[in-house]
Amino acid sequence: MAKVQVTDLVLRDGHQSLIATRMRTDDMLPICGKLDQVGFWSLEAWGGATFDACVRFLKEDPWERLKKLRRALPNTRIQMLLRGQNLLGYRHYADDVVRAFVQKSADNGIDVFRVFDAMNDIRNMRVAIEAVKKSGKHAQGAISYTVSPVHDIAYFVEMAKQLTDMGVDSIAIKDMAGLLTPYTAFELVKAIKAVTSLPVNTHSHATAGLSAMVHMKAVEAGVDIIDCCNSAFSEGASHATTESLVAALQGTEYDTGLSLPLLQDIASYFREVRKKYWQFEMDTHLVDTRILTSQVPGGMISNLSNQLKEQGALNRMDEVMLEIPRVREDLGFPPLVTPTSQIVGTQAVLNVLTGGRYKSVTNEVKGYLLGRYGKAPGAVNEEVRKMAVGDQEVITCRPADLISDELDKLRGDIEGLAKNDEDVLTYAMFPDLGRTFLQERAAGSLTPEPLLPPEAKEATASPAVYAPNEFNVTLHGETYHIRITGSGRGDDSERPFYVHIDGVSEEVLVETLDEIEVSSGSGATRKGGDKPAPATGGKRLRPSHAGHVTTAMPGTIVDVKVKVGDKVKAGDGVLIIEAMKMENEVQSAVTGTVIAVFVAKGDAATPDQVLVEIQPE
Repeated sequence: MAKVQVTDLVLRDGHQSLIATRMRTDDMLPICGKLDQVGFWSLEAWGGATFDACVRFLKEDPWERLKKLRRALPNTRIQMLLRGQNLLGYRHYADDVVRAFVQKSADNGIDVFRVFDAMNDIRNMRVAIEAVKKSGKHAQGAISYTVSPVHDIAYFVEMAKQLTDMGVDSIAIKDMAGLLTPYTAFELVKAIKAVTSLPVNTHSHATAGLSAMVHMKAVEAGVDIIDCCNSAFSEGASHATTESLVAALQGTEYDTGLSLPLLQDIASYFREVRKKYWQFEMDTHLVDTRILTSQVPGGMISNLSNQLKEQGALNRMDEVMLEIPRVREDLGFPPLVTPTSQIVGTQAVLNVLTGGRYKSVTNEVKGYLLGRYGKAPGAVNEEVRKMAVGDQEVITCRPADLISDELDKLRGDIEGLAKNDEDVLTYAMFPDLGRTFLQERAAGSLTPEPLLPPEAKEATASPAVYAPNEFNVTLHGETYHIRITGSGRGDDSERPFYVHIDGVSEEVLVETLDEIEVSSGSGATRKGGDKPAPATGGKRLRPSHAGHVTTAMPGTIVDVKVKVGDKVKAGDGVLIIEAMKMENEVQSAVTGTVIAVFVAKGDAATPDQVLVEIQPE
């Protein structure tokens, strides 16, 4: 009897898709004994965003998580998702870093490496696949499935042939956005099985409500392994439900042989665990068919929503959703998966909010247009390329060929904090974040972000609280009728309000000098302590001329590259800001002298604030 194997995603993609990758290792380990009994082909438990989340939010060593899982799952393959030359970061790394990362991952417990490239440029997958093979582990080459005028069955079949020739052990169809439809899945699996004898694995997100049907048709076409997720973390932006597919195939020639009662025991455990993470629940737990026309993955929609909310521009989400396909076409139809989803999404937001397409272009888009991420699947809009990078030369080689070995330099940069090569690799993935993590570990001050208690959830669902917006104000015997009609977006200290005073419309600026607590019910108390001043000791200005450097979207300052007195040229980078998981260089628009720096590393920045002031020549 033909038997379909199952990879369960509950320890990685399931909670990444539904609770922002927040599940802690301590909540994984107690159930590992039962997970190990099931007989999965593999358990995906590492890679993707888990490494970032461990270091950034959970304050856990991701390598220690892997070691603990390896000990707790002695009979089950542990699988990870690896972004080819990007590894788990957001840039291409030198080959020596890729080889070292793969070897250390294998040494610490990874059995199966699913290797993909956001551009489907297999040149960016080669070194990682070679390293996996050298380590003696299973190399799974992944095809990033998408829909566009240049992506058809023949395109993906040719990629499968190339991956087979490269020496992979299996092939995954990675439908990260949930765009794959059942009958297309049938044709695609059939076509790939016709050109390779390797096992084929389907991976399809449930965002559009199609994934279970996709897997069923793929099974009929001869697929060997299906990705699904335990019911406690399935469906929506996650995946089809493991128990449901096991039941659907039970008693057929495709019977998985897995125990439904055991799977349901596991689900009972994870349902209780999920309650702890209610504050991170995504609003993508329902079917969202918009993706079938927008082709925007659910996780990407959530990121965009948060970014627009921070800017007070959530009402422009529809405009951004219309702009994303246009930007994607301009860039030659890259699949929307990390990091290209961030590259395309961020640029679409900028195009909408700056009032002109490509008026401001991110460094990542410039790098993309220069070929630094690999070969675009389709033709790039040459007008956009010219607008963004001018006459700069476009590279045609494998991007990593231009990166010198960097492992020794990384070791030197983090010497004294790194206890082993694993620590060096953590620093390599996220230099700023990694250094902070290692510093806090050395100081014994690692503190995970708090999990809010259940009662806090109830508080958020309390009835609406109303505030007055219309007043009669009497001053020196004169009474004024005042009605607040709206407010504008401001910073922490100053905000515009629009009011009617005796029927006359006015705009007033309200500046906060101190705060009192009014919510405790025990009387008003001062907040205490002055707010930290900006780097110059004064409040940030509003941008009013070309020498005022600001950011096109809110984010966090990760590096200040200039100081007062420095000479800069137009186009020189003065700041690095992190937004939407991308580090973008903020450049000077003028040539001149830096006369003020209003931010420091770690500060939040918004578009309506001057970050650096430059006196033009």
